[in-house]
Amino acid sequence: MKLSTKGRYAVMAMVDLADSSKDRPVALADIADRQEISLSYLEQLFGKLRKGGLVRSVRGPGGGYMLARLAADTRIADVIMAVDEPIRATRCKSGSPKGCKSNKGRCLTHELWEELGNQIYLYLSSVSLADVVDRRVMAASGMFEKRPTRILEPQVAAQ
Repeated sequence: MKLSTKGRYAVMAMVDLADSSKDRPVALADIADRQEISLSYLEQLFGKLRKGGLVRSVRGPGGGYMLARLAADTRIADVIMAVDEPIRATRCKSGSPKGCKSNKGRCLTHELWEELGNQIYLYLSSVSLADVVDRRVMAASGMFEKRPTRILEPQVAAQ
């Protein structure tokens, strides 16, 4: 599964907002500069994030955007879903009884990819903006650690 730039940029911007806000509005131009994301693209994303209830705008001098709820209460999955990014790994439409094959059947690996999408959603639902800001997700799975390869030798029964 590949997450599009829409989902990735929305998460990057929301983590930046959570990290730099400190109970004051943050200008989108500042987030755009720090994250190297087009300001006009961020404006589109923040329109969706505002409609999704994840951010609120503050008008006037010193205005900008603030989180609508605590960073610890804002899940990464919420951010991705707010910008209309599907979290799925199948080619089929989620929840549809029809498959992705030309005969409308499901491929042999459909359940595998569907469960992968479910696991991704569960994981992203378990991680908050605060977790990312506080770096509590770095290599948490241990997948990035170098581990020695162990070769199992056949055991010979003692006689």
